[in-house]
Amino acid sequence: MIDQNLLRKDPMYVEKMLKRRNVTIEVSEFLNMDQERKMIQVQTEELQAQRNKLAKEIGMLKAKGASAEDLMQKASSIPEKIDKLAEKLNVLQRDIHSWLSQIPNLPSDDVLVGKDETDNKVIRLMGAPTKFNFEPLDHVEIGERHGLDFDTAGKISGSRFSICYGKIARLHRALGNFMLDLQTSQNGYKEYSVPVVVNREAMYGTGQLPKFEEDLFSVFKGGIQEGKQTAFLIPTAEVPLTNLVANTILAEEELPLKFAALTCCFRSEAGSYGKDTRGLMRQHQFEKVELVNITRPGDSEASLEEMLSHAEMVLKKLELPYRVIQLCTGDMGFSAQKTYDIEVWIPSQNTYREISSCSNCGDFQARRMNARYKSVENGKSKNLFVHTLNGSGLAVGRCLIAVLENFQNSDGSIDVPTVLQEYMGGLDQLTP
Repeated sequence: MIDQNLLRKDPMYVEKMLKRRNVTIEVSEFLNMDQERKMIQVQTEELQAQRNKLAKEIGMLKAKGASAEDLMQKASSIPEKIDKLAEKLNVLQRDIHSWLSQIPNLPSDDVLVGKDETDNKVIRLMGAPTKFNFEPLDHVEIGERHGLDFDTAGKISGSRFSICYGKIARLHRALGNFMLDLQTSQNGYKEYSVPVVVNREAMYGTGQLPKFEEDLFSVFKGGIQEGKQTAFLIPTAEVPLTNLVANTILAEEELPLKFAALTCCFRSEAGSYGKDTRGLMRQHQFEKVELVNITRPGDSEASLEEMLSHAEMVLKKLELPYRVIQLCTGDMGFSAQKTYDIEVWIPSQNTYREISSCSNCGDFQARRMNARYKSVENGKSKNLFVHTLNGSGLAVGRCLIAVLENFQNSDGSIDVPTVLQEYMGGLDQLTP
């Protein structure tokens, strides 16, 4: 959530930065509501002071044995006036909160201004695109020979679900375990096992709600017939991991905190019909290793670069070609102020496809979650909002696509990347 003080002090700056994101707002809407809020609070305070003064005068008159009837009659109308103002203030504060909830994060000053993904900038290329002396298969064709089953999954769950069995299921598991082991043993992340069902407050805290509710899977207590929505399936472990610090005040020496989790993720993919419907590229359910950092404000930029290197490390060790992209203002996520994407080479598509996104959210999520830390300077302490960062380290299904396609051989076999062989019981090749 945007800092309300910034909206009050420099509304023109807020409007300018949001225009960089192709978002046009009238900060005057907020300022008008905020001014009305102040007026109601002033009126309430005046009535409360008047009530207290009358109570004191009534007490003095009664102590003297004099009549206080007139003052008591005058005081009797004040509570109703205060209640009406309180009701009006509650409605206004809900309107302010709703308005603020729809506004995305402001981009960092160094983020490229652009309309969409076509304006993103390639930062670096790592490894040459894989070349073959035969016609390579896509991951669906080669995967079906090794235990990747879309037809049975469709019968059980519908489109955009998959089943892995046999050695390809083990390869999928090996990828996730390798990624998690790498981040926890070498890069200092603490492993968490977290719920995949979260409440509305948790989704709001990380910015999925209220704007992106149609992209989520809802959970209904007692069945949908009850009509009572109680929770959501997580679209990413960013939600439960970041909310570990919601409504807390951390000690400064605790920071940075580095969390990692391997979970199933669920996305309805609303509005993406006809796009990447073949294979594993865009599934309703998939697994992902998520990385979350909680830092002091002055450390978050360096933390973003570090997190990016940790995600890249996975692809380097797997020996997969990839590139790093800096997203422009028009392509960043709602909560992000700066984002890097990592895209892996997919031979069948003759292009790079996103496999990780690493974002610095500044204090945007922290304000929504009320996540703070106690800072002590010159003997004085104050509570400041933390900065939150998140990144994929990596999406397991898309990584499986890359391994199947880049490590395939002309006879249909698949070489197992060296770093995964210990997770495969020493197996170095999958044969159909």
